[in-house]
Formats: sequence, C-alpha cells, structure tokens
Amino acid sequence: MAKNNQGKMSREEAGRKGGEKTSNKYSQEHFEDIGQKGGETTSQEYSQEHFENIGQKGGETTSQEYSQKHFEDIGQKGGEKTSQEYDQKHFENIGQKGGETTSEKYGEKHYEKIGKKGGRNS
Repeated sequence: MAKNNQGKMSREEAGRKGGEKTSNKYSQEHFEDIGQKGGETTSQEYSQEHFENIGQKGGETTSQEYSQKHFEDIGQKGGEKTSQEYDQKHFENIGQKGGETTSEKYGEKHYEKIGKKGGRNS
C-alpha cells in the first residue's frame, strides 16, 4: 500500500480501494443502468453536431496514432468474425435492404448514370 510521509494513503490508493469497494457493492446490472441513464442525459444535453465534432476529433487522433496496416488488420479480423457469426442468408438480406435503400435514395437516374459509365474510370 502506497503511503505518504504522514502514514496516510495516497490519493491513488484511496481511489483504487474506493473503486473496488463500489464494484463489490453493486451488480453489473446496476452499472449498466446508471450508464444507460447517463448516456440518455448526455444525449439530451448536447446536440448532434457536438457528437459529430468529438467523433471527428477522436477519429483524427486515432488515425494519427495507428498505421494503415493496423486498420487493415482489424478490418480483416472484423470481417472474419462477422462471416463466422452470420450465414449466407443474412448477407443476402442485408444486401437486398441496402439495394432498396439506395434505390429509394437516389432513384432511377442514378442507376442510368452509373450504368453509362460502365467499366470506364470516372
């Protein structure tokens, strides 16, 4: 136990002990509930733009800290895990939904335009 020169606990030690005691006192469900409430309150206090801005900053920081190879590796792992968890039918269904959404969003003219491009580089 880390003690200062007066025989008292350091802030770090006191914080760790308090955290352990709290963790032992409450259930996992309790922490999930208060996390949910905190998230709801936070989402009401801040605008969509706020969350977009902090997400942008976080993404920029992350991209500076890690290499291209890192993102390729985690993307590969995620893809492999996803393909193990879902069957072919799942991917057919989400592909169908994605196609329908794109069609509703962009319309027939979009498909005519990209169809004319064909194999050309745009």
